[in-house]
Amino acid sequence: MSGHNKYSKIKHQKAKTDAQKSKIFTKMVKLISAEAKKAKGNLQSPGLANAIAKAKKENVPNDTIDRAVKKAGADNSAAMELITYESYGPGGVAIIIEALTDNRNKAAQEIKHILSQNGSELAAPGSASWAFTKTHEGWVPQTMIPIEEADIVILEKIVEALEENDEVQDVYTNAE
Repeated sequence: MSGHNKYSKIKHQKAKTDAQKSKIFTKMVKLISAEAKKAKGNLQSPGLANAIAKAKKENVPNDTIDRAVKKAGADNSAAMELITYESYGPGGVAIIIEALTDNRNKAAQEIKHILSQNGSELAAPGSASWAFTKTHEGWVPQTMIPIEEADIVILEKIVEALEENDEVQDVYTNAE
C-alpha cells in the first residue's frame, strides 16, 4: 500500500498548487519587468504602479517584485512588448487576448495554434475590440452575448488553454 499515506497526498496537492503559483508569479514578474523598463525604474509611473498592484493582488512576495524592478533597470536584453490579439469564439463571443512577449512571431503562432485547436482563429485588429472599453484595469465588455451551454464548455476550454500559455497575460470575453 505504498503511496497511500497522508504525507503523499499533501505532497502531491502542494506540488500542484506550487506549480499554479509559479505560473502566476512568472507572468506577474514578466509584466513588472516590462513596465519597469518602460518607466526606467520609476516606481511612481502609472504603468509600473498598476503592474505592482496587480502582482500584490496575486500575493507575489515583495522581494520578488523588488528583484524584478531592479533586474529590469540593469538588464539590456530584448524589450518585452504587450500585444493585443482579437478573436471570435463559439456563439459569436468576442475574445481579447493580451500577451507580453519578446518574440511577436512566437506568441502569434502559439495563440493561433491554441485557437485553431478549438475551432477558432485570430481576427483582424479592431474586429472584436469594438465590444469592449479599455480601462486601466483591463478590457470591460460594453455588450454581453448570451451563449448556449455547449458553447460555454468550448469557450472555457479556449480560455483555459490560452491562460496556460506563458506569453498570455489576460483573456477577456463578452459572454454572459
